[in-house]
Amino acid sequence: MILSRYTLKNITAVAPPPDAIFDLPEKVLQFGTGVLLRGLPDYFIDKANRQGLFNGRIVVVKSTDTGGSEAFDKQDGLYTLCVRGLDNGQKIEENLINSSISRVLSAKNDWKEILQCAHNPHMQIIISNTTEVGIQLVQDDIHKHPPVSYPGKLLAFLLERYKAFDGSRQSGMVIVPTELIPDNGKKLEGIVLELAHLNGLDDAFIQWLENCNYFCNSLVDRIVPGKPDAASREQLEKQLGYKDELLTMSEVYRLWAIEGGEHIQSVLSFASVDEGVVIAPDINLFRELKLRMLNGTHTLSCGLAWLAGFDTVKHAMDNAAMQNFIAGLMLQEIGAGIPYDVDPQTAAGFGRKVLDRFANPSIEHHWINITMQYTSKMKMRNVPVITTYFKRCNAVPANISLGFAAYLLFLKPVAKKQDKYYGEWQGKEYHIQDDFAGYFMDKWNKLSAPELVDEVLADTGLWGEDLSALPGFAQAVKDNINALLTQGVMQTIQQNKKELA
Repeated sequence: MILSRYTLKNITAVAPPPDAIFDLPEKVLQFGTGVLLRGLPDYFIDKANRQGLFNGRIVVVKSTDTGGSEAFDKQDGLYTLCVRGLDNGQKIEENLINSSISRVLSAKNDWKEILQCAHNPHMQIIISNTTEVGIQLVQDDIHKHPPVSYPGKLLAFLLERYKAFDGSRQSGMVIVPTELIPDNGKKLEGIVLELAHLNGLDDAFIQWLENCNYFCNSLVDRIVPGKPDAASREQLEKQLGYKDELLTMSEVYRLWAIEGGEHIQSVLSFASVDEGVVIAPDINLFRELKLRMLNGTHTLSCGLAWLAGFDTVKHAMDNAAMQNFIAGLMLQEIGAGIPYDVDPQTAAGFGRKVLDRFANPSIEHHWINITMQYTSKMKMRNVPVITTYFKRCNAVPANISLGFAAYLLFLKPVAKKQDKYYGEWQGKEYHIQDDFAGYFMDKWNKLSAPELVDEVLADTGLWGEDLSALPGFAQAVKDNINALLTQGVMQTIQQNKKELA
């Protein structure tokens, strides 16, 4: 039996959505079909609908040519969200049939139908997750069917909306991008306005665009790995009593922080059903805590954990020495170096939640995936923390130094095959997915490890800072590289723990 609206009556293991939900008007246009959207915004909207508070469904726009919408069509937009993890020490296992999606349209094949949604008076909200690459200015013709870029598609939809309602103030939309870039709403707004000028759109429309629409910065935080492996999925489907091609796993923790005031709160009325939705005038605190303590810890741990032989984050957290390194890195060093005014207790409380999330036995988060674009992540997430730590503490951060040394060792390509770079560690080949892999291959081929440390740390073009000028940092990184190579990774981690004690 496949999950669909017509098989709900035969499903007993999970509470089905009320029939009335299928008659709710479409209020949200969502660009993106990915698991993050299904596991977070769509989760909140479904929860609100079940409580009779938002009362609106989602039209999903599939923007890319890859993959299809067949599973959504076959299952009437229904999918199962399996929430697993810990909440205040309590084990959570919850299965939910999400009924927030009314239909999925293809930008390539259904563009006229998508534009027709602009004529719907109930339509109020636009959500997107088109990856960070999606929010970029492209010289786009918005009269194409469809325009090439996401900002182009969005502008075309808003122009259709403006025409459909004669530019009334009430017809403006609340637009909430969830792409993981700073000030995502304001950046998207700037691109859309520039595209409007480039396309020669009239001043009255541009004024409506600026004055009647709300582009909100937002931050999303939930680990949603998506579909489980074949064996786990088979076991879950046996427990559920039906098959689900869209079955999605997620952790318990959830946060959607949205910048806005009273008007945004009234339109996003689903926010009231869950403490995981925060609407506030300033969300920078949430962004800094997540970017530095969760993402930054991932970045400074991934190379070391992988070199130590740990496949997943949970695997590393099961080892006392590695867990101690991760906790010390996050709570003692990154927490002290956040380049923002954060109360220490707030940082520590957030950090403890992150450690619980890392230890979640139901989430398989692979370290090798976290190493993708290692250098760019290190620059954005950690360089500001490193420089702030030195200013505030006037000391060398031992865990950060070790994590940085492992980063340099991991980024040691030994082979290039068909434009892909590969490293080797203890006889095991691994793919280095980093735009700077060629840069590091050149450095490692020419320089000794100590010379490489000096040259790379001093490269202001790479970091925007001269990290070699931080007192003692270069020497600490050199000592750690030497220890990792001569003593081994686990022994170096254990030695680092003793020195910190």
